[in-house]
Amino acid sequence: MRKDTAGPGLLSVLLGAVAVGPLLLYGLSATSEEIITDLGINEAQFGLLATVCFACAAVGNATLGRLADRHSDLALMTVIFLIASLALGLAGVPGGYLVLVIAAGLSGIAQSFPNGVTNRILLERVPASKRIGWVGVKQSGVQVSQLVASLSFPLLAVLLGWRGTALLAALVPLVLLAVTWRILRRVPPLHPRRDAASSPAAGGPSTSGAPGSKPGSGTPSDSGASSEASAPRPAAPRGHSAAVWALAAFGCLNGIGVQATNVYLPLFAVRELDFSLVLGGATAAVAGVVGVTARIGWARVMARGASGPLLLLVLALTALAGVGAFLGADATGWPALLWTAVVLHGASALGVSVVLMSVLLRSIPSAKMASSSGVVTAGMFTGFAIGPLGMGLLVSSAGGFTLGWIAVAGVYLLSTLLAVLLLSRRRRSSGR
Repeated sequence: MRKDTAGPGLLSVLLGAVAVGPLLLYGLSATSEEIITDLGINEAQFGLLATVCFACAAVGNATLGRLADRHSDLALMTVIFLIASLALGLAGVPGGYLVLVIAAGLSGIAQSFPNGVTNRILLERVPASKRIGWVGVKQSGVQVSQLVASLSFPLLAVLLGWRGTALLAALVPLVLLAVTWRILRRVPPLHPRRDAASSPAAGGPSTSGAPGSKPGSGTPSDSGASSEASAPRPAAPRGHSAAVWALAAFGCLNGIGVQATNVYLPLFAVRELDFSLVLGGATAAVAGVVGVTARIGWARVMARGASGPLLLLVLALTALAGVGAFLGADATGWPALLWTAVVLHGASALGVSVVLMSVLLRSIPSAKMASSSGVVTAGMFTGFAIGPLGMGLLVSSAGGFTLGWIAVAGVYLLSTLLAVLLLSRRRRSSGR
């Protein structure tokens, strides 16, 4: 066993890999008014950029995961950063709306690999005592990207225009790529890589999400005092287990609610509660800040051995309460209810991905991590693509935001029921 060399440098690389893909979309959103005016497009056409991005990410995660399993960490990280840089650079090239659509699609493809390869790096290069905690930090890369782009793109666009800002931002992934080459070569795997057949954790993910044997090692989980820690795992089935698909379904449902809320939150604040444009934008920023804190916090809870399905149930119920607060704000016009809803949304729905990835880390061998993570992430991105379209149609109908929030509540209710089923299955399995 080699000495632990995993430190802040590697953690920064993992966070950067998760953050660079969404950078273009958040930057475009932050300068949307200038882009709409410059290109002469309407709001629906601008919204299509997000749909194309998330759809490409969903397809990429679903189809490229197994391919990723067969390539090295360095090769996959190189692909991530180069495609992200290409997307930003293409957005900065003078051209029409179609060019921007293509750039958005490339940005989505850049989001097809990060979860799988970063999870595999955690399994192979980071000690078990650090893994779950690091998941929370690296998964917060999406919210970090949102904050950085929302602050920097509008300021730089005043000086360089939105295209010049995109071109300048294209350098960021290249700098991160250079750092990645240096760091990954200095942090070797802790153990020789094993294939799925020889790994003692080669069984599919348990629906409990409880800590069991660590993939790639014969030692019990650092977090596990439960009886499930020593429970034998079944032989790995062909393809992905039912539990992986269940996690993907939960991610899809949660993703619908997340993006239906994120995309239309500022508009709701401005239109229904008479917030200013700046204060309306602040609602999304606050949700992002709470989301970063939530992801790190929920990762720490998972690291202490909490049950994955139980946490998913708590998060689903909290998100449902948040939608109730949105409906209350819609009915009464009280700003306090809106801010309560924003905090509940950030603390719950935005924290789901770290729980999903932590469950995978507990139960999937490194040889299958990229493909299994790809399936779950594809589920999330499918939800991301559906949410804004569905919410937009409902908001523009006679039912307005009231109907939209009721629909989001229905989605979170379904995710609550799915979490109950997963928890029930876990309890039945532990009782055998």
